[in-house]
Amino acid sequence: MAELEKPFKETKQRVEQECMEKASIISDTKKYQREIRYVGVYNAEIYAKYYSSPKKRLLIFLSLFLITLAYGLDNSVRNTYQTLATSAYSKNSLLATVNCIEQVLSAASQIWFARAADLFGRPIILFIVTLCYVVGTAIQCQAYNIASYSIGSCIYAIGYSGAILICEVYVADFSNLNWRVVAGAGHILPNVIITWVGGNIAGSINDRWKWGIGMWAFLFPISVIPLTLCIFHMNYLANYNNEPLKSIWIVPSGTTRRNYFFNIFFWELNLVGSVLVIVILGLILIPLTLGGGLTERWQTAGILTPEILGWVIAIPLYVIWESKCATCPLMPWKVVKDRGVWSPLLISLFMEFAFGMQSTYLVTFLLVAVNQTKFSATRINRLFSFVSVLTGFAFGFVVVKVRKTKQFIIIGIAIWFVAFGLLEKYCGGEESLIKIIIAVCLLGLGNGFMKYPAKTSIQACVMTHDMIALATSLTLALNNVGKAFASAVSGAIWTNVLSNELKRKFQNDENLAKLIFQKPIKFIRLYRWDSEERQVVVKLYSHVWRLLMIVGLVLLVPLLLSSLFLRSQRLGDVVSYDQVIEEK
Repeated sequence: MAELEKPFKETKQRVEQECMEKASIISDTKKYQREIRYVGVYNAEIYAKYYSSPKKRLLIFLSLFLITLAYGLDNSVRNTYQTLATSAYSKNSLLATVNCIEQVLSAASQIWFARAADLFGRPIILFIVTLCYVVGTAIQCQAYNIASYSIGSCIYAIGYSGAILICEVYVADFSNLNWRVVAGAGHILPNVIITWVGGNIAGSINDRWKWGIGMWAFLFPISVIPLTLCIFHMNYLANYNNEPLKSIWIVPSGTTRRNYFFNIFFWELNLVGSVLVIVILGLILIPLTLGGGLTERWQTAGILTPEILGWVIAIPLYVIWESKCATCPLMPWKVVKDRGVWSPLLISLFMEFAFGMQSTYLVTFLLVAVNQTKFSATRINRLFSFVSVLTGFAFGFVVVKVRKTKQFIIIGIAIWFVAFGLLEKYCGGEESLIKIIIAVCLLGLGNGFMKYPAKTSIQACVMTHDMIALATSLTLALNNVGKAFASAVSGAIWTNVLSNELKRKFQNDENLAKLIFQKPIKFIRLYRWDSEERQVVVKLYSHVWRLLMIVGLVLLVPLLLSSLFLRSQRLGDVVSYDQVIEEK
């Protein structure tokens, strides 16, 4: 028995040592004393104490399930409505730019919401997120031109990304580390339902896009009601038992109200750091997406200048501010330099980067080069999410017993190597359909082994509860960065290679080449599968698709290398490892 307990004791001693080394982040004392710095984290732990029974925890996760079902179903059908909405306006040139801004706002707002949730409390941020979601949706459904629709779309994007973040934060607050994978995958189980019913709901709305968007202005707040009731109940239990809850709005003695709130909103919330994050993401991601892979656009000052400013000026400014000036850095260097933190962040980046190489044009490829219907192509594309969520949830119960994640993340990456290999080999023709379906399912299987364990790994390695929300937001932000990189690189390959090949093959019919490139759906309606023109296009699509898959395979190499630097952390029965010291 002593031999069995020895590895656990050694791990516990190492964890205690790391907590003590990192204690300077939240305390200036030489002797480690657990001090919860943020009001939101302190109150969250009080709430969790009164909802510690399995039945009450189940209520929390059922509430999160309803919220995820609402925003997930809305997002799955809103893309269809957006196409109908933009076609109703006579001018849609602004849409591409707005989509880029949405991506930047989503990444940056999640980081801000994470720090604000720690400072002001989870309930306040839940209210702000819901308000942004409702206001943005209301503006969209009542928009009279593309400009007003775009404003609503940006506000909605902030609310939507905030909803994702706040759900992830509540998952971390109410689950122990060894159960974190189950909880993380469990609250997004609605994706299993959405995979099969999303298209039917979008089809039932038909052309009434204003109603299709507007109905979520009251459906989403309804989905938030159960969680709100749980919060009120936890607050009541705390007050009933004379448990002191903290409030950030109470000005401590010895300081003026003006100085106190300036310190909160400028220094504690790290206003300058948050603005610099928005600037960096905007300067880097927007040109990447708008460049669209067109060589002549990459050569213009409008694309190159912001990229240079982002990498050469904005990022160094951010590093200087965070290391020299900020009293409350968004991510302290003592935490970032830990390989248990930066390696999961790199995994988040390269995972989305590699995945985007096949997902960006998968539906188009299935329609044109595999002769699938729109319904079939959409369902195949959604298989990834379906398999991923089920795998993550089921695999989470294994993690509960094993209490390790590193080995499984590496297994997930190995599965992706197999999946990309299948996609590279079987790249066109009706006979490749079954292999492509298998490959997409394998991608979902591998993602279930990677995504949720990687998130749990970084939450374990930041050690303190104060850092969990911010670490989670950085993971989500790097997911968005990876998507932007994937969009730029896949767009560059698809646009340049395909357009040049089409010009070469159809040099005597430029109009046909233009039709194939710009309107592939119309082309497949005009030219049957067995026509000569269609078979030529199938070969061209297969060539471009193979190039995309080769790039995806190459990106799996840094993904694998990043996983090797993960800490093989033992997941304990605590929300964060600083609680280990407190209990001791």
